[in-house]
Amino acid sequence: MKSIVTDYDRCFFCNGPAECEHHLLFGKGIRDLAEADGIKVKSCNRCHNMGKIQERIHDNPMAEKLSKMLGQAIWEKEYGTREEFRKRYGKSYL
Repeated sequence: MKSIVTDYDRCFFCNGPAECEHHLLFGKGIRDLAEADGIKVKSCNRCHNMGKIQERIHDNPMAEKLSKMLGQAIWEKEYGTREEFRKRYGKSYL
């Protein structure tokens, strides 16, 4: 399935050239569900996981939490209710 940002080849976070995809929902089997649901955005490597901790999503607790909250909000907008999200992903981030 395509990512939620499908027609844009720029990093969702900094607007630099996109080099990879970031699954907004990830961890403990959740990434596979996010892949199936298309809950991912294009990213540059720096913003994804190669920049300084305060500049990237992974290994940055606040950025990871915000990513999951955004992923859930998008899923609810596109697919269903909060309860349905909980059943599919095992918990709510909102």
